[in-house]
Amino acid sequence: MKKFRGKKRYFRNLWQETIAEQYDLDFGKEDWFDLWHTHLDFYGLGNTSLKIRRAHIKAYIALHNSLLEKLETLGKPYQLWIELVDEDCGLDSVYIHTPNPNEDNFPLKIENINWNCPVPKYFKDLINLNEFHVGHFKRESNNCYLILSKNNVVTL
Repeated sequence: MKKFRGKKRYFRNLWQETIAEQYDLDFGKEDWFDLWHTHLDFYGLGNTSLKIRRAHIKAYIALHNSLLEKLETLGKPYQLWIELVDEDCGLDSVYIHTPNPNEDNFPLKIENINWNCPVPKYFKDLINLNEFHVGHFKRESNNCYLILSKNNVVTL
C-alpha cells in the first residue's frame, strides 16, 4: 500500500465534514430513516494504522453525539448507534433507524448481542462507559462492536 500522505489535511477535512457541514440534518415531521448509515473511513485507511483507526473512532463518537443532539428534535422514536468491525474499519459506521414506510422493522433487534463483553483496548479509553453501552456480536465472520448511548430511548 502506498504511503498515506496529507494526513493533517485529511483529518482536518474529516472533522469539518463530519460535524459542521455534511451531516447538518434538519428534520421535519415526515422524516424517517431505514437503517441510514455513513462510513467515515470508507477506504479502510485505519486498517494500516491503529493511530488512524483511533482518530476515525473519535470522529464517529463526535458525529454520534452531534446526531443525538439533533435527533431530539425529530419528535418520533429512533435508534442511533456506532458499529465498529474488528476485521475491516472500512465497514465501521454510524446508523440512524426510525419507523419507516419501507419495512416494519422498527425497533431493530440484533440477535445475540453480548452487552457484558470486554471493551477492546483500541477504543476503551476513547469512550466514556458512563455514557455508552458497548456490545459485541458476530456478523458472518466479523466481530462487531456496537456503541450505544445510554440516553438512547429505544435500544437494540
